[in-house]
Amino acid sequence: MLLGVCGGIAAYKAVQLARDLTQLGAEVDVVLTAAAERFVGALSFAALTGRSVRTDIFAADDALAHIRLAREAHAVCVAPATADFLARAAHGRADDLLTAILLATRAPVLLCPAMNDAMWAHPQTAANVRHLREALAYGVVEPAEGPLAHGEGQGAGRLPEPEVLTAWLGRVLEPAGPFAGRQVVVSAGPTRESLDPVRVLTNRSSGRMGFALAQAAWRRGAAVTLVSGPTSLPDPPGVNVVRVEDTAAMAGAVRAALPGAAALLMAAAPADFRPAEAAAAKTPKDAVPAALELVATPDVLVSTRAARPAGMVTVGFALQTGPDHAAAREKLAAKGLDLVVLNDALEPGAGFEVDTNRVELLGADGSQESLPLLSKDEVAEAILDRVERLLPAAPADA
Repeated sequence: MLLGVCGGIAAYKAVQLARDLTQLGAEVDVVLTAAAERFVGALSFAALTGRSVRTDIFAADDALAHIRLAREAHAVCVAPATADFLARAAHGRADDLLTAILLATRAPVLLCPAMNDAMWAHPQTAANVRHLREALAYGVVEPAEGPLAHGEGQGAGRLPEPEVLTAWLGRVLEPAGPFAGRQVVVSAGPTRESLDPVRVLTNRSSGRMGFALAQAAWRRGAAVTLVSGPTSLPDPPGVNVVRVEDTAAMAGAVRAALPGAAALLMAAAPADFRPAEAAAAKTPKDAVPAALELVATPDVLVSTRAARPAGMVTVGFALQTGPDHAAAREKLAAKGLDLVVLNDALEPGAGFEVDTNRVELLGADGSQESLPLLSKDEVAEAILDRVERLLPAAPADA
């Protein structure tokens, strides 16, 4: 990995990014611009990466450093990328080591702008970013919104956190595969059905499995819409997240996202029942009803059948209290699924609110594959491997 660092207050985040990438197993070569050296020191990067830091295109001991570094890099990331750097890169300048590397490399390039919000909003910066994206095919990560430099208030211009940039680099490094350029819809989490303005019917779903699927599909190159019920999980980088509350809202949001989709991964655990009538005010504790009348909520998967594009791969989840293959197979057929993911809510490490899962994958073709206990990220990768094999060939102009 070649990490370029420009001169801005956000340069301190690049130190953590270099450390994170190194701990993930990357060999990180850091190139500092002259302005960056005013904000961060080369010694910090060298200590964290175990590699020499480059700053000077005219270094006597390595006159062709820009060519060597450009050839060795599997990816080039510039974080932070200042307005000045974006302008120089967009116009093909090679007046320092970092811009010379950009002209010499054939590796994918990811630019991570950070600057004052007024500078980011300036038409010239917008034109430079558009050229970098469209003409040069560089990836550009949108700045985050939040507090800017002291006294500058809130706005769009912050460098995203290192874990977000690491996720983007994972997408940049992923070889182009069947998901590249495809649209994928994922549902996640529970839904809540109101008893009154304070109390709800819900379940123990944390949303982790669906979020892992959304992140993994995005990393493989898909444009992902994640329809999520209430969870405490942060939005996955790069994913379009639609937050909903109840089952009817989830059904509507999923259907709205389906046009053009290549795959639907229904990992949510929507509530199956809701009160026949929700109270308009909080029910007093001493007025507990003798019985609670429940009615069925919409079946989200069934409600998508008429809206599914031709050839779309549809994956459902069957959470059972026991390994009920017959019920899973029935769901597979009744809901028109290509694949159903069966897991046991009572198995240790495989139910709700844990980071692991053990599932069985049952295909409409009669296939059955049992996976060992894995992290939910690993389970997501295994599911997507199966979905990739089911996807029809992409159109020639995709």
